[in-house]
Amino acid sequence: MNERSSVAELANSLRREVQRYPEGRKLPSSRALMERHQVSPGTVSRAIAVLAAEGLVVSRPGAGVFRTAAFAGGPGAGVPGGTTARPGDLSWQEVALSAETGPRDLLADPVFATLRVPPPDVVDLNSGYPHASLLPERLLAAALGRAGRRPGAWERPPTDGLTELRGWFARDIGGHGGPIATGDVLITSGGQGGLTVAMRSLAAPGAPVLVESPTYPGILAVVRAAGLRPVPVPVDADGVRTDLLADAFAATRARVFVCQPLFQNPTGAVLSPERRAEVLRIARSAGAFVVEDDFSRLLVHADAPALPRPLAADDRDGVVVHLRSLTKAASPNLRVGALTARGPALARLRATQVVDSFFVPRPLQEATLELVADPGWARHLRALGTELLGRRTAAVAALHRELPGALGNHRPGGYHLWLRLPDGVDDGALTVAALRAGVQVTPGRPYHAAEPPAPHLRLSYAAAESSAQVADGVHRLRLAFEEVTG
Repeated sequence: MNERSSVAELANSLRREVQRYPEGRKLPSSRALMERHQVSPGTVSRAIAVLAAEGLVVSRPGAGVFRTAAFAGGPGAGVPGGTTARPGDLSWQEVALSAETGPRDLLADPVFATLRVPPPDVVDLNSGYPHASLLPERLLAAALGRAGRRPGAWERPPTDGLTELRGWFARDIGGHGGPIATGDVLITSGGQGGLTVAMRSLAAPGAPVLVESPTYPGILAVVRAAGLRPVPVPVDADGVRTDLLADAFAATRARVFVCQPLFQNPTGAVLSPERRAEVLRIARSAGAFVVEDDFSRLLVHADAPALPRPLAADDRDGVVVHLRSLTKAASPNLRVGALTARGPALARLRATQVVDSFFVPRPLQEATLELVADPGWARHLRALGTELLGRRTAAVAALHRELPGALGNHRPGGYHLWLRLPDGVDDGALTVAALRAGVQVTPGRPYHAAEPPAPHLRLSYAAAESSAQVADGVHRLRLAFEEVTG
């Protein structure tokens, strides 16, 4: 029996067993499952990963694997030596969480999925964070060491952020002598934190917010968590369709449009020069803000042409609220970013952030200053671009070989590819089958605010250990595709 069929058989066996467990019950240990079913440790970990993807179990590091839904995490719950008690009646929470505004599904599962760490023998073609070998760990360690010794490094920072760091972001985003001044910048807790501040500041609860379709699920989650209603505007190879953007503003009277003009997630589209001007004109005419999520500017590949300027660099009227983060290029733990805005909008952003979190910790800001001032930072970005190019080349070649026709247009930047599946293929079922085959990918459905027009997968090549591993992951994906399509 091959490893792939062993994973499927063990997953089926555990699926039947788990269904008989009370909620919160702990599964047998990996060693016990290996002995009972006569399988390898890798087979056990991959089968558990399949059940976790299906929502049947949850893994608690240091405690074990548990039947989902009722693990309460209270004293003694699921802890070795403790007792797993059934929870009390939690049905009152349905009323408490929906009494005023109706039920609200935050749809956070896709966000959790992008942060899920796969078992060691599963190829990660899912995560948006580069592999650890691509991160500047020595630069970061040195920057943290120097930052900790700076005078006042552990004192409370200004609520808007360190003036020196705000000035660096202003120049990096708008250019020297550009429209963005130091006073237009607010330091945020990474990109996701900046998105949350922007959505809670710029739109009233219940209001519509225009989003690209498809778009990053984290944007949809933030919009819904703020009590807002996402309205999709389709994207093609040249970015958001501005004819439909104008129609959407007219139909909804929305006051916010969230977009990713550079290497859009998940399509990789770059907003064309003609549409850049149209986006700003349409938004200004509608009296609306454009939230520009510039998440991938530091992930440009070595073969990319000159990048277009941020929309914010061409905006003199305060239409664009720009978001930039260093997290993906530096480390998932360096959660430092910046929002830029002017006028009352900036005052609103500042007020929201100070209520939510007071400020971004000063040691992180000091370390960021040390990092970007180090000559090694520019060298790291060049090396990262070269490595991403190699992984992208391997992914594209493997897809043409293994799944011809799945890959449409792609751009030389970012970290992902958007695969079009044949009509009728269930992207969720394919994702689960891929885990059984030993590769973790992302289904396309969560990237749409409404019904998806066709099945897709998003494939990320940044988190893989090497170009060879990217190619191996695509091969495993083909095996899963054959299993699902028969």
